[in-house]
Amino acid sequence: MPIPYLRRLTGKVRTQQANRHLACFLSFIAGAINAGGFLAVGQYTSHMSGIISAMADHLALGSISLMVAGFASLVLFTFGAACSAVCINWARKRNLHGEYALPLMLEAVLLLLFGLLGGNLENHQWLLAPATVLLLCFIMGLQNAIITKISKAEIRTTHMTGMVTDIGIELGKMFYWNSGRHDLKYAVHADLLKIRLLGTLVLLFFSGGFVGALGFKNIGFISTVPLAATLMALAIVPIADDLRHVLRNILGR
Repeated sequence: MPIPYLRRLTGKVRTQQANRHLACFLSFIAGAINAGGFLAVGQYTSHMSGIISAMADHLALGSISLMVAGFASLVLFTFGAACSAVCINWARKRNLHGEYALPLMLEAVLLLLFGLLGGNLENHQWLLAPATVLLLCFIMGLQNAIITKISKAEIRTTHMTGMVTDIGIELGKMFYWNSGRHDLKYAVHADLLKIRLLGTLVLLFFSGGFVGALGFKNIGFISTVPLAATLMALAIVPIADDLRHVLRNILGR
């Protein structure tokens, strides 16, 4: 990918096109992590609705340990989102180019850590399996907060419920019959660009899930390496710009 494109994709100067393109990359990666993670540890980690519902079920059935495990997953997802916000606001206060690239680079490093933990999963199942689940929840919270901050809460990439709901709303507008008896200012019109974007993100999440599941099934945890490498490629240019600026200031003194 050309350097100017990567600079626009994850730099601090944002455009609607860059937001959409970044969301597409992250949707694919989120789908791959979520599906691959399920094959690895037997639990989806990108959406909290299921985890919270499972917590209620476990509590009702008296499975306190499983309820606590679900609560820990919820907390780590929340901490991941909080960590993303801290990174972005810290960089923004210092006027860094990589305010959005920093949490992406952190996600890449944590994804490699997930692969490392998973590679030793069979030897220390009792310890590493719970740690792996919590790490994945943290990563999902981290990523979801990045695109949420960038798009001002218009786009999410780690859970599809909101996107599918929005697609349904726009389809309802599309099929609505605007009667000529009513004032035109009350006419209902679908946002076709929004339908296309959200439909693309859902398809990419599915495609990422398919690729991630195949990767984990056939080559195991090493399949995290290309995902982490993609995130690093997305983040490296703005971070390199900031490093050059720092070095220039130091050498200039």
